[in-house]
Amino acid sequence: MKWVGAGRFLAVPLDADSRIPLHRQIYGDVRERILTGALRAGTLLPSTRALASDLHVARSTVVQAYEQLRAEGYLESERGGTRVADIAGDVRVTAPATSRPDSGPPPPKRLPELPSSMLQLRNALTIGPRAPRPFRAAVPAVDAFPISLWTQTVNRILRRAPGKQLAYGDSLGLMPLREAIADYLTAARGVRCSAAQIVVVNGSQHALTLCASALVAPGDEVWIEDPFYVGARAAFELARAALVPIGVDDEGLCVSEGIRRAPHARAAFVTPSRQLPLGVTMSVARRLELLDWARRSRAWIIEDDYDSEFRYASRPITALQGLDDAGSVIYVGTFSKVMFPALRLAYMVVPPALLDRMHTVRFFSDFHTEYLNQAAMAEFIRQGHFERHVRRMRTTYAERANLLASALRDRLGDRIDVPTPTAGLTLIAGLRDGDDAVAIARESTDAGVELVPVSAFTMEHPVRPMLLFGFGGLAPREIGEGVDAFAKILERYDAKLKRAAT
Repeated sequence: MKWVGAGRFLAVPLDADSRIPLHRQIYGDVRERILTGALRAGTLLPSTRALASDLHVARSTVVQAYEQLRAEGYLESERGGTRVADIAGDVRVTAPATSRPDSGPPPPKRLPELPSSMLQLRNALTIGPRAPRPFRAAVPAVDAFPISLWTQTVNRILRRAPGKQLAYGDSLGLMPLREAIADYLTAARGVRCSAAQIVVVNGSQHALTLCASALVAPGDEVWIEDPFYVGARAAFELARAALVPIGVDDEGLCVSEGIRRAPHARAAFVTPSRQLPLGVTMSVARRLELLDWARRSRAWIIEDDYDSEFRYASRPITALQGLDDAGSVIYVGTFSKVMFPALRLAYMVVPPALLDRMHTVRFFSDFHTEYLNQAAMAEFIRQGHFERHVRRMRTTYAERANLLASALRDRLGDRIDVPTPTAGLTLIAGLRDGDDAVAIARESTDAGVELVPVSAFTMEHPVRPMLLFGFGGLAPREIGEGVDAFAKILERYDAKLKRAAT
């Protein structure tokens, strides 16, 4: 129900063929709503004229119903109209007469089972609008985003938006934005594409879901890196794919293992620029090996390039898609980490042979991405604001990454293994062999420090005890305080182990 000038709308179901008069049907429906609390005391009802018009009945029919309800004390009239009376002290609120108190709750409706891992995966992805705590991953520095500049861009777009842009849009995305993305990817990431291949979507998770829908039939084998990215595993499990976990070493995905275990897999999901969560970069040899397998097996490769803009120890790594001569790679990128997560704007570069199919799947997922943010993002890129923001944030994240690594080394010495930061918004720190990373992460969370054990992202391939630290959304002071808190947690953990050994 919603408020209108004369009170609420009342969607009273009427049966013209019933032997019960219409005014009694209206009376019974309103009475039941009052008794069950759907209409609370003081609620303003529509006038008899308005309700009669809404229900397409004579006004006298509504007048009869209201008069009966007033006579029984359910309604009261005053100068402002007809309202629900306060009957809490006079009438016991009961359930509808159709229910039986001794019958118990109705049995649940039958539903297909979700994959058993889905609840765990959803909880791992649930981040919500909370203030970031040390060391929550997947949170960029939204405090450093030029919000006033973005607001000016949005307002300017909104003022000059033609009326046709307020109707349905192109399922593939706004053409000026697709052109801007294609130009940016060609120059900055070595991607080979045209604007016609760009598909604008609502976040990278949306892109992965579309890929799974377009490429995979239930039971199809799909390679996935192990340790895995949570969102990718969820997308392909929802599509009922048969996931084949493939190990990751210092050169990235072990292609030879994938060929041995599932040579005819339908697709492979990879994060070659910076493996998530380990952070390793796929070597050129492995990239060529993967592309060769995809070409020979007629398989697809989904390349998630989630934070490639933030490589601060060397020049950005060229995208895997730039080496693809067979049209096997679907490239996925996002603005969530570069701009801000609430923007929900990402994109795919789709091979020409797959474009029509992906267009169809995209159309029926939600028609299109909304116009305003697309148009503003296109102008943000064209005006050079995007490039300048990326450069500023690359410097900011490099400073925060080095501060975190230095603070961990200074505070904990050789107790943990802290590699030199090279890219991204997360840092992997190794614990001692035999440490219980899960227990340490649990104690940290209880103490207000959010850490995730890397083992939480594994399916078959064990990893040494490691913890994932996120630093992107933290100010320098918060990083220092977080390291101090984590050091105390680790000291308590070590003391507990020492007591147990004596």
